[in-house]
Amino acid sequence: MPGPRPSGRPSLRAALAVSAGLILWSLIANLLIGDTAYTLRNLLLTGGLLVAAQRAGFGAAALGLARERVSDGLRWGAGAVAAITVVISIGVAFAEVLPAVSSLLADERAQLGGAALAAATLVRIPLGTAVFEEVAFRGVLLAVFLRCCPAKVAVLASILVFGLWHIAPTAVSLELNGIAPTTPAGLAAIVGGVAITTVGGLAFTWLRWRSGSLLAPVLAHWATNALGLLAAATT
Repeated sequence: MPGPRPSGRPSLRAALAVSAGLILWSLIANLLIGDTAYTLRNLLLTGGLLVAAQRAGFGAAALGLARERVSDGLRWGAGAVAAITVVISIGVAFAEVLPAVSSLLADERAQLGGAALAAATLVRIPLGTAVFEEVAFRGVLLAVFLRCCPAKVAVLASILVFGLWHIAPTAVSLELNGIAPTTPAGLAAIVGGVAITTVGGLAFTWLRWRSGSLLAPVLAHWATNALGLLAAATT
């Protein structure tokens, strides 16, 4: 992980500004822009975040991009993909007796044809979602918080922002599935979505920390979303 961190109010203001910017972008992207140029715009944002981080003095190691840690990232990422595959397979096998799993699989967004499903799992999710969000949260945001906060505080702050980031997409998903986000059921689902993604962010951050590479959480993030989509589309 990153080395010694400078402290001071400017660093904290930067961390809060990046956090607010990410949450604001989630609201704009999900509630106003929608799916328009989803993968392309997120790849451009990924590049912009990395350029900004480099200019702010963050090196490759601080962002989880050190070449010497690629093999560790691949090894830990492959292990995470295997574990996620097992968990999702078990969930699908017992979906009929697990109402919570059954409701997750009944997602209108998974009603895709062969070509669209392949594009989603092989292009949109890995490049537009996993790479972008891992660079944003386990790369840039975590590094910015580590400049001004102890490691535990930096991790908790970054995963909380990651959870809040998912308020808007959860609301959109509810609308697509016929549930108004402002109803009691909708609000409960949003709170649950924030809680689940916060826990997921903690797991992704642990992989980043343990491997020293963003590759591990990118692979885990891709597996979680892509295999979940495949499970919903084929059941």
